[in-house]
Amino acid sequence: MSSNKKDSKELLALVRLLDDPNETVYSKVKEQIFLYGSEAIPALENAWENSFDDTIQQRSLNLIHEIQFENTYLDLNKWAHFQFDDLLLGYIIVTKYNYPDLDSTKIIAQTAKIIQDVWLELNNNLTGLEKIKVINHVFFDLFHFRNNKKNFYAAENFFLNNLLETKLGNPISLGLLYLIVCRSLKIPVYGVNLPNHFVLAYVDEISILHSVVEKDDVLFYLNPFNKGKVFTKNEIDLFVRQLKLEPNDNYYLPCDNTTIIHRLLEDMILAYTKLGYNDKIAELKRLLEAVQI
Repeated sequence: MSSNKKDSKELLALVRLLDDPNETVYSKVKEQIFLYGSEAIPALENAWENSFDDTIQQRSLNLIHEIQFENTYLDLNKWAHFQFDDLLLGYIIVTKYNYPDLDSTKIIAQTAKIIQDVWLELNNNLTGLEKIKVINHVFFDLFHFRNNKKNFYAAENFFLNNLLETKLGNPISLGLLYLIVCRSLKIPVYGVNLPNHFVLAYVDEISILHSVVEKDDVLFYLNPFNKGKVFTKNEIDLFVRQLKLEPNDNYYLPCDNTTIIHRLLEDMILAYTKLGYNDKIAELKRLLEAVQI
């Protein structure tokens, strides 16, 4: 008998033991199934669909979720260490936390369409402000992305598939997608980790070549939550004073991709806290650990 068939038979035998009333036996069965990783999911889904036993159904669902969550954690940790240059990939991985069966190819194609439509409108003679005007036109007028002020803390706002489908987002989701479009077109726009509000900075390209960006290297800021409105450092000064925060250069300067994904997860924790979803909060805190280098 081949090892694959043997493994398959063993897995099916383990799944059949999911209804064992002895918690010690169940714990060992669960541990063995978990070792199969994603390979166990079809068998667990089959058990969930075809069993009339509540215990098997619930335990199958729980195991599927735990395996998928572990995959998300490992993918995010790998991204943070080795693939952090790909912001779209990082956002897709976080979206898969809530939608494990997400079709990444479809998401990439939808994002590429926005990028292509912006690219068709751009030319090399445009100033920074003119480029942003083009992006804002495509992003907000043609694709109709807009803020979800009515349901600001809705969890759905955070996930890329929902944003592309409904066109509704919050500061971090709209900012992330806007940023992905800019990065793909080599437009020097970066995220700024401003407390209570995620904004973007358009940076002098020469400063990027020198690898050190100072406050004065930021030509202007923009707010995707307000249709890409352009504003200056003075408005951040006012915002920081209103929140009674200690002055901090990080409120004005570009941040890296891992910081952006970290911020996305923190904002999700805040939203789920308001909704009272303690299980989600615990999982998202663990995902935060995955992106801490």
